[in-house]
Amino acid sequence: MSLYEMLEKRESENNRIGVGLVGCGHMGSGFIHVTEKMPGMRVRAVADLDMNRAISTFESIGLPRSMVEVVENRNDAEDALRRDKRIATQDALLLSKTESLEAVVEATGSIETGAAVAWNCIQYKKHVIMLNVETDVTVGLFLHRMAQKTGCVYTVASGDEPGVCKSLYNFSKSLGFEVVCLGKGKNNPVDYYATEESCREEATRKGMNPKMLAAFKDGTKTMVEMAAVSNGTGLIPDVPGMHGLKVDREDLVRKFIPKSDGGLFANRGVVDYSTGKVAPGVFAVITTDDARIRDDMRFLSMGDGPYYMLFRPYHLCNIETPISVASAVFRKETTLVPSRMVSEIVAVAKRDLRSGERVGDLGGPDIYNTIYREEEAKSLGCIPMGLAVGGTVRKDIKRDDLLSEDNFIPDTSTVTYKIRKIQETLSN
Repeated sequence: MSLYEMLEKRESENNRIGVGLVGCGHMGSGFIHVTEKMPGMRVRAVADLDMNRAISTFESIGLPRSMVEVVENRNDAEDALRRDKRIATQDALLLSKTESLEAVVEATGSIETGAAVAWNCIQYKKHVIMLNVETDVTVGLFLHRMAQKTGCVYTVASGDEPGVCKSLYNFSKSLGFEVVCLGKGKNNPVDYYATEESCREEATRKGMNPKMLAAFKDGTKTMVEMAAVSNGTGLIPDVPGMHGLKVDREDLVRKFIPKSDGGLFANRGVVDYSTGKVAPGVFAVITTDDARIRDDMRFLSMGDGPYYMLFRPYHLCNIETPISVASAVFRKETTLVPSRMVSEIVAVAKRDLRSGERVGDLGGPDIYNTIYREEEAKSLGCIPMGLAVGGTVRKDIKRDDLLSEDNFIPDTSTVTYKIRKIQETLSN
């Protein structure tokens, strides 16, 4: 039975999947609108520090204010849901404890909030779907293994580029092709020194959070996304930070291939990105050594080979996320999870940092983040991105230098730090 048929069945039985949402920003509010049009699924609870965002989003889908109740504890939440109300709360962890919810979508972008929400959902055996890839590349390996043991699903969401890349990878590998490169388009070159302030005007014009826009521009988001792909597939960054050249779609099969065939890569099986005319698409460069299959690929207008490109010209972000929710609930299937730590996202000084300074959040003026192979990051003593936020500079760090165990002290009180320390005891 297809997911659509399963959703239709739930709808006909008046037994829709009850979903909780943490973070009602642009992605989260859009997710609510999509589920309201779907059969068999509804967002019944929203956690956000700004109650007005949650309430106004429920009103924007046509619900009267009387249908939304603000709650602070589990009993009130369950009572409201029994009366078919929608609920809003400032307590993100309350959703993990609410039995009427079958799954929770985490959409805050905060590493610490994401770690706490996922940890608690898994403790209560509730499926958790992450639109928060920053948390995944930091502690997702342990969270996935924990979820497997408790019998629920932890997964990165479909629609975000990592999930869509993984679908191309699965398709290619299932048919016996070698995946030479898996990647995405980035719609602007990296500006490592972008900050909330430098992006404020553009962010206001586009209706975005300035800090989030800065995290896109300084490369953090792209590095995070491709690290998630790397950890979920075993593919590696060819060089620290990847190449990220301006290569248009039609040239990918000539450039994003091994050096031995005239391309960029010293390695086969890599993750990378292009700032050419590729965004908002994702791609896989594949090959085969079978002469008959090459003939068939030529006949099917895929080119002369030996390299071929599979290209998906879009990713629909929160609009596709319900697919991951349904897959988790009905089939206990993941979209993308780390199978081992292949790549690490490490913190780099965005400005000269002075001893005693506390490092701020992603997209701020203090750090940008880049991808390294995990073993190289470990040998250099690099500080993972997820442990850099909130930590303290031990020794002066020059701009563009790595944060390391020698010059930096993470905040050991966070949930993220504690989960990460457990994760580091696991063998890959």
